[in-house]
Amino acid sequence: MGITSKKAMSLVMFSTGKAMRKRLFIGLLGISILFLIAVFIIIWWLISRRGLLINKIITNTITAGAVFALFLLAIGFAALIWTLWNSKTAPFMQRIMKTATNTLFPISIVIGKILGWNEDRIKNSFIQVSNHLVKIKNYEEPINNILVLVPHCIQWVHCPHKITIKMSNCKECGKCQVGDLIKLTKTKKINLKVVTGGTLARKSVKELRPGAIVAIACERDLTSGIKDVSGIPVIGVINERPEGPCCNTCVDLHKVEDAINFFLKKGVY
Repeated sequence: MGITSKKAMSLVMFSTGKAMRKRLFIGLLGISILFLIAVFIIIWWLISRRGLLINKIITNTITAGAVFALFLLAIGFAALIWTLWNSKTAPFMQRIMKTATNTLFPISIVIGKILGWNEDRIKNSFIQVSNHLVKIKNYEEPINNILVLVPHCIQWVHCPHKITIKMSNCKECGKCQVGDLIKLTKTKKINLKVVTGGTLARKSVKELRPGAIVAIACERDLTSGIKDVSGIPVIGVINERPEGPCCNTCVDLHKVEDAINFFLKKGVY
């Protein structure tokens, strides 16, 4: 088999793997909608068993509200499927897609756990879906002031230099990837912040007001961060944890650079 054929096969396998990760979250969203419909039907049946007028009024009111809410969730879910399938996005559907996703997300986590899926795997799938939506969105204006957010656990655990306040304290010794990230962001002329948690990350976003964010973190922190940020496109890059969580973590620098280049060029990578 030639080198070109091997590369083509690797690309197909990589694309298929990413598609499978997205399907997990999408599938759980669909199951969540069916679960809500089932719960509504059961509640409606229990209330409607009694013939009192007040029960009928309550039943009709709850039914109308629940049907409307379920209809909106179903529309948002259908819009999400259509968007991912066609790699196109309709601006007027953005809000309803986000509302449906945020509403169904916690239910999807619970159902996924019941079905035996690892929580990090479900959140990984959510991140892949979110990244895909960011990449296919139509950006009418140039994206300026890109911010790269990095967790402090990427710094060598025994390093005596504090970099969360002053990045220039880093000696770029090579014992961790902080120096590499500094060089990369300097070359691209964009902002870099090393943060100790969600509070400091939100503070950095508020102060710098970035037009786009490349966030490096674990599945849990990325998921909460993506959901917290409103109106700012975020591409999440999941870190690697060879020594366990929050200790000497690392990241694929090629993925970080690809995410940065996407925002700089507003292209698809």
